[in-house]
Amino acid sequence: MTIISLIQKVDIAEKIKDAPDSGYQIGVVIGSFIPFLVLGGIALWMYTRAKKRAKNGN
Repeated sequence: MTIISLIQKVDIAEKIKDAPDSGYQIGVVIGSFIPFLVLGGIALWMYTRAKKRAKNGN
């Protein structure tokens, strides 16, 4: 079930158009950027960990 929800396309422009108020619009925009920020954080963590490992010679 989680794979389906990850693949599912979300139309952000339509959600913003149908938003009841500006607070909802801000939430939709922030919510659309959170997955990219999490993936970027994981990538940064992996990069720094690999650099430390290479520096120590392991």
